[in-house]
Amino acid sequence: MSKYTDSAKELLEHVGGSENINVVTHCATRLRFVLNDPSKADVKKVEEIGIVKGTFTQAGQFQVIIGNEVPSFYNEFTKIAGVGDTSKDEAKVAAKQNMNVLQRLIGHLADIFTPLIPALVVGGLILGFRNVIGEINMMNGGTQTLVEVSQFWAGAHAFLWLIGEAIFHFLPVGITWAISRKMGTTQILGIVLGITLVSPQLLNAYGVAGSDVIPVWDFGFAQVEMIGYQAQVIPAILAGFVLAYLELGLRRVIPSVVSMIFVPFFALIPAVLVAHVVLGPIGWTIGSWISNVVYSGLTSAFGWLFAALFGFVYAPLVITGLHHMTNAIDLQLMSEFGGTNLWPMIALSNIAQGSAVVAMIILNRKDEKEKQVSVPAAISCYLGVTEPAMFGINLRYVFPFLAAMIGSAAAAVISVASGVMANSIGVGGIPGILSIQVQHMLIFAISMLVAIVVPIVLTMVFAKTKMGVNAYKRLGKI
Repeated sequence: MSKYTDSAKELLEHVGGSENINVVTHCATRLRFVLNDPSKADVKKVEEIGIVKGTFTQAGQFQVIIGNEVPSFYNEFTKIAGVGDTSKDEAKVAAKQNMNVLQRLIGHLADIFTPLIPALVVGGLILGFRNVIGEINMMNGGTQTLVEVSQFWAGAHAFLWLIGEAIFHFLPVGITWAISRKMGTTQILGIVLGITLVSPQLLNAYGVAGSDVIPVWDFGFAQVEMIGYQAQVIPAILAGFVLAYLELGLRRVIPSVVSMIFVPFFALIPAVLVAHVVLGPIGWTIGSWISNVVYSGLTSAFGWLFAALFGFVYAPLVITGLHHMTNAIDLQLMSEFGGTNLWPMIALSNIAQGSAVVAMIILNRKDEKEKQVSVPAAISCYLGVTEPAMFGINLRYVFPFLAAMIGSAAAAVISVASGVMANSIGVGGIPGILSIQVQHMLIFAISMLVAIVVPIVLTMVFAKTKMGVNAYKRLGKI
């Protein structure tokens, strides 16, 4: 008998039995259930199981936080439950039965950007490291950078841009690939479409504003501007979906015996043409409008109010999945303004959630069982992964979550009021300071200190109020 057998049996009982499970799969730390009747799941009893560190529902899936042991636990659970293995993609399809229109829209954005996150994080770290060695005067009494005094570091600085450029400037390739992957169409066609948006044959998007003459394709009766869409998000999304739907439609009408020849041909060429003639300019305009609105709002006289609101509500947005929208906005800001003033607030929110957990570690330092959840959760939160902290600790008690939201809002106001900009998105926690533009690093460090201290203090204060006492009583702590 496995050490997970008893816990697996308990979990099966409390989610409503095998007959209530449509699909179950797992990610790095969580079991993901699509339940036939979500109301049959006894959330309170599930959370009382020893191995369970918390639960939440998102994107139509009931998710149970297990931790790093989840692969072994999953194997034991599926054996006991008699539920067949399935893929994450199949789980997402099944989950749509529990999702409304808005949730499906957010789910689409998540499916596009989630596969890109590892590359975006690596790119953010690389740009942050180049930031440190190429922009900070740390040598010869603070008068020169490492790049200026060392040929090795100068070479490393130049070499690393190869990767940074591939990730951020050629981002449309990743987006069109992710869409073709999500839609179940031919992925190499998605990649080719993306390449046509950033081809060296085109005028680079960053050079359009300063160019006196824009090259064109001359078809005799019409001319099409040869403009690239480097780092552009919305043109790539629009083009990617056009290609996907063209391919899916053509598959239905073209006989299978010739589909390998004619489907790619009649899908790709029109998609590329429409992308450059119609969707590219429209997408660029929409993206510029969105980024200008956000940037103008954050840099206006009322920017502090926007910052306070965003800092306060960002963590609840994570619960709903709406936070995936910020990826597209951040990337658009980077394209338009050479940096983003939105992402620093996200990093501060993550730090604030981790700090609230630190306060709970101090308050519950004698509770060995809870420390097994809270200590790893705080560490992962400070490194940018908030789910174990939010769902395993802060939302269970509620008052630490509120304290973190207030601390995040305070830190966001300082960041925005001081004009802090990040070169890129990156690790959304303490290491995020590496992505901040050098001239703003000191004030961002102060914002980080606020995001650490305020949630810790407020969590300890709230613990002594009626709100905190009621939370402890509800969880059977007192």
